Amino acid sequence: MFPSKPLIKWLIISLVILGLSSITPGIRVVSFSAALVAAFVLGLINLIIRPIILLFTLPINILTLGLFTFVINASLILLTARLVSGFTVKNFWWALILSLIISIVNSSMSHKKL
Repeated sequence: MFPSKPLIKWLIISLVILGLSSITPGIRVVSFSAALVAAFVLGLINLIIRPIILLFTLPINILTLGLFTFVINASLILLTARLVSGFTVKNFWWALILSLIISIVNSSMSHKKL
């Protein structure tokens, strides 16, 4: 039986987090299991908290033509780093870079049939 789409996306995002931690000095993951937990927690945060924040920040998001969403995504990554031991992000700019790369990967996954 082939794994479901959410499971594949979870594994791919985990690999992205792990891969970026090996090539960037501002993102650290101690193990693959920490990357799996970080991707899972980030998914839960994006599922529960992100829509509420987007609703409250709608006026500024409209004013910035949606660019404020990147700030929100980076902030949620920093929150994930605080919640998950073994996953650290040095500062906001590294979180923004990770956010951009995860957004690109998610976008490419949504355009392909997994």
